[in-house]
Formats: sequence, structure tokens, C-alpha cells
Amino acid sequence: MRIASFNINGVKARLPRLLEWLEETRPTVACLQEIKSQDEGFPVEEFEKIGYKAIWYGQKSFNGVAILADGVEPVEVQRGLPGDPDDEQSRYLEADVNGVRIACIYLPNGNPQPGPKFDYKLAWMARLRARMTELWTQEIPAIVLGDFNVIPEDKDVWSPKAMASDALMQPESRDAYAQLLGDGWTDAIDTLNPRGGVWTYWDYQAGAWQRDHGFRIDHLLLSPELADRMKATGVDKDYRGREKASDHAPVWVEITG
Repeated sequence: MRIASFNINGVKARLPRLLEWLEETRPTVACLQEIKSQDEGFPVEEFEKIGYKAIWYGQKSFNGVAILADGVEPVEVQRGLPGDPDDEQSRYLEADVNGVRIACIYLPNGNPQPGPKFDYKLAWMARLRARMTELWTQEIPAIVLGDFNVIPEDKDVWSPKAMASDALMQPESRDAYAQLLGDGWTDAIDTLNPRGGVWTYWDYQAGAWQRDHGFRIDHLLLSPELADRMKATGVDKDYRGREKASDHAPVWVEITG
């Protein structure tokens, strides 16, 4: 079973690339972020044509998440991250697929920092931890994956100095992420690539892709019940280099069963 995540940066703008990736790699589950589409505009028919069922949580022009499953309907569990009834941003979607709880997230960027956007990021991470604790106590196979907008350690960025003032690398952001791992969740990519140097994002500016000036912000966090079944993990880096690509590359984990 392959579970993947892809910040697509506009589902309509990148639809040819997205369909290409789905057909070429055929993940069992594909979580999407930044679909940037209202619910009624989501191109579900295009996914159904190639055998994928989908649920989605859209928002006009910004944010938006979706869960696609190969040949089966994702069973929705939670739409929106609990803990703040006034939060209207579409950043969290949770479903069951083939006996696995899938939580697709698009964590706030937080820039510029300091300021209200960074405060929102940290508050959102606290709410995420609370929800992940609830999942933990259920003792079910679970994965929380997506664009976390956190560079966990210096080994996860091409130049720590270049990103030092960014919200993605602030001590508060890193500490909040480290707390999730401290709670017992397994960072799949880091576990199998402990030396770092694995990027999932390359900016469109300053020739970042051509110079391999990237960093790792797309993560796959596994509960103990799922971590025991992990076989492999990786980044579909080549898709970042294709025409009209997203600025993120897809990430994935293979589990047994």
C-alpha cells in the first residue's frame, strides 16, 4: 500500500501533471494540498476517469485539501481541524481508507514573522497536536501527512543561513514539530534518511530547482501501528522538473498490507 502526499499548487492549473503522476506511480492513497478550488469546481470527474474516488475540502483561490483513493471511496471522518470554531481556512481533512486513518494537512506558512500569521501557525500546530493525541489514544493505524511548512532540522535545508529568518525554521515551529515526534509519531522520510539532504520543495525564484536549493517541508508521520509496517519511503523528485510543475515534489511511504 503506497500512501502519498502532493502539494499541487492549484489542482486546475496542474491537472495534466497531477493525472500524469497518478497514472505513472499509482499510489493507493494520494493526499493533495493547495488545491485552490472551491468545492463545486473540484475536477472529480477527471480522477474518476482513471479510477480514483475523492473527497475534498475547498476554498476559493487559497488552501484546500483532498484525499484520493484508488478504486475505493474514502470514508470521511473529520472536515476541518477541531479546536477553533472561527477558523474557516480549508487545511485539514481526515478519512478512513483500507483500514488506515488518513489525515491530510496543509499547515499554515506563518510568514511574515513575528506577527498574526505566525501566531496562527503556532496555534494551529497546538490544535494539530491535540487531534493527533486523540488519534494516538485510539491505537489505530494512522498517518498524518502533507505540507507541514516546517523545516525540522538544519540537515533538511540547502542553506540554514539563507532560511534563518523564515517562519518555517523558527525555534517555535521546530519545537512544535519535535513535540509531535516526542509523542511517538514516526517521521518516515527522516527515519530512512537520517543524514538528511532530502528536499521536497524548490522555489520558483532564483533558479532554486536548477541549483538544487531546496528543503524538506512535506512530511509523513506514522502512528506506531503503521510505523511497524513501513517498508520504504521516497520523494518523486523528477516531477518537480517537468513543464508547468508544482514547486513541491510528491512524497510517499510504502506499508505492508
